[in-house]
Amino acid sequence: MCKEKPVALYYSILKYQADNYQRLNQDFDLIELPDPSHDTEAILNKIDVLFAPLGYFVNKEKIDLCNNLKVIASNTTGHPHIDVEYARKKGVKVACLKFAQAFLQRITPTAELTWGLIIALTRNIVPAYSFAIEGNWDRRPFGARAMLSSMSIGIVGLGRLGSIVAKYSSVFDMDIYYYDPYVESSDKNLQRCKTLGDLVATVDIITIHVPHNSETELMFNDKVFKLFKPGAYLVNTARGELIAWDSLLQALRSGALAGAALDVFEGEFSVNFEKHFKVHPVLEYAKENDNLLLTPHIGGSTIDAWGMTEAYTIDMVEEALSGGEIS
Repeated sequence: MCKEKPVALYYSILKYQADNYQRLNQDFDLIELPDPSHDTEAILNKIDVLFAPLGYFVNKEKIDLCNNLKVIASNTTGHPHIDVEYARKKGVKVACLKFAQAFLQRITPTAELTWGLIIALTRNIVPAYSFAIEGNWDRRPFGARAMLSSMSIGIVGLGRLGSIVAKYSSVFDMDIYYYDPYVESSDKNLQRCKTLGDLVATVDIITIHVPHNSETELMFNDKVFKLFKPGAYLVNTARGELIAWDSLLQALRSGALAGAALDVFEGEFSVNFEKHFKVHPVLEYAKENDNLLLTPHIGGSTIDAWGMTEAYTIDMVEEALSGGEIS
């Protein structure tokens, strides 16, 4: 007799790569819905595995409806959408990439995009491109303020991504500062600032690499923006909820910030986000000004990284179902 496959609930909005999607169908009795708004109690009651997309909270109420649930899976580096504590209390394992730090050392696209944004922002690449394709050829309007080698960078959060960004910064021969109350680096090339205020007042470029939680939410507020070194740049590839967006807009309009590049946005994982985004004051500012770059959360968006993280998430699920430890 063939062993029954575990029942897994997968949502189309996750958009797994073809080979990983095929593996899901091979290894699981797969139930597929467009998104969690299509859940039913009958489906939730029979699943062993739940693949959880960002933007839809797997809370106590949902977990309680999943009477056979053994694993909640998410191919994300954070789990703001999962009540991890309650899941574990109920004996449900959480297979999330946040708990796979050794594996994540191989996943570098967000750090790479950070540098792409830094270069694009400080070297005026986007407006220069627009100027050129209109048939113009004049370098003078697009001179950068300074060489990167004569600028300093401040890294907020010296975890996995912050450390990679610091390593890349050294290649550009920059002065490197960081703020992280939980990390003290032994690298003599990195200078630690005691407070976020000290960091932003010191450096030419700030780049953010911290998770979103109650401690970090709105850490870049009006008070902090007023402490920035005049003419500094801000790059955020972490989470939009780390920034007070009205304060950011004021800093850009006043010239306190020379520019910003943002791969994340406030509320981007909420339902109907795009409706609100289309009329957001920050988007309106970006349409009229060259010193604000927006990209639609493409930090981790390389096909190889997608494939690797999805496959590793499936590995973690299968390890958890077999009784092993997941990491």
